[in-house]
Amino acid sequence: MSVISLFSVPIVRTQWPNAAALNAELRDLFLRREAEGRHWSNPEPSMNIPRGLFESKFDLFSWPERCVQQLHEFCMRQLFATVGELNAYSTEELHKFESQTHAWFHITRRGGRFFAHNHPMASWSGVYCVTPGQTDPDEPLSGALHFQNPHQLANMFSDPANRRLVREYSLAGRNLSLTAGELILFPSWLFHEVHPYTGEGERITVAFNCWFRQLGVDPELQGPYLR
Repeated sequence: MSVISLFSVPIVRTQWPNAAALNAELRDLFLRREAEGRHWSNPEPSMNIPRGLFESKFDLFSWPERCVQQLHEFCMRQLFATVGELNAYSTEELHKFESQTHAWFHITRRGGRFFAHNHPMASWSGVYCVTPGQTDPDEPLSGALHFQNPHQLANMFSDPANRRLVREYSLAGRNLSLTAGELILFPSWLFHEVHPYTGEGERITVAFNCWFRQLGVDPELQGPYLR
């Protein structure tokens, strides 16, 4: 008997080495921009922004500050490597790719959270952790990034034969507790949310969505490319 795995979802976890100095600059910049008020906040959020959460405009990666551009370069380098590996693109093919990006930051304080959603007009999304905030021993999932299991109909019937499936085939979602300097990449269609943050201080993250086109390929064979 052989068991094969089908319909897998790739989640990439990578770490910026020695990220403390960069994260300190980002934290200081984001807190200053938050304090300046509505000029930097998202004027038309696509979801309800609950109390305890600040969301910036979606133009973060266009900011000229050196720390932002360093983060932008790191995220794109990791994303292009992921796209190349998972699609078996050569380096020459990847050099013909163009991408567009929406990027923003979240500052979450006690009680803040972000509800389940996905990003239907992009192919890849990412979350970078500037600071995870303080841990809460009473709430181990405080501020955790939760991915819903996409096999939504698989649990319509439960009995002892499928109730204790091993982790690879479990119907449960997945929780990731982020660390400072960690980058998570995932397909944009995957539903995700952030559990309520119950620690002290701030939980600060950068999120982004990307979509691509390949130069020299018939536009009719590519997905929508916003300009």
